[in-house]
Amino acid sequence: MFAIVRTGGKQYRVAAGDKIVVEKLAGEAGETVTLDDVLFAGENGEAKATDGLSVSAKIIAQARGEKVIVFKKRRRHNYRRRNGHRQYHTILEILSVGGAEKKAKKAKADAPVAAEA
Repeated sequence: MFAIVRTGGKQYRVAAGDKIVVEKLAGEAGETVTLDDVLFAGENGEAKATDGLSVSAKIIAQARGEKVIVFKKRRRHNYRRRNGHRQYHTILEILSVGGAEKKAKKAKADAPVAAEA
């Protein structure tokens, strides 16, 4: 099963086991995060409903990207500025797609216990 999720203003196609680089997310390496903004999901060529669907991912590392040089110049005005920038990003490993399905199964299993009481 795959899903298209939105995080950091960008969209990513993910499946279980994939590794992606996204804009910086809060958390330390080893923690688990949940991506709730699922735009599309599919399995075996068929579209799935995205109601309550979520993607579970583990943070592998918090890192910085390559340096980008920002150079400004105005000709004939003796104006030159040189700056560098390194963007922060997070490396994620996708653990599962469709975490909501597991929660629904657990809720169904807990329902008979509550009915008996």
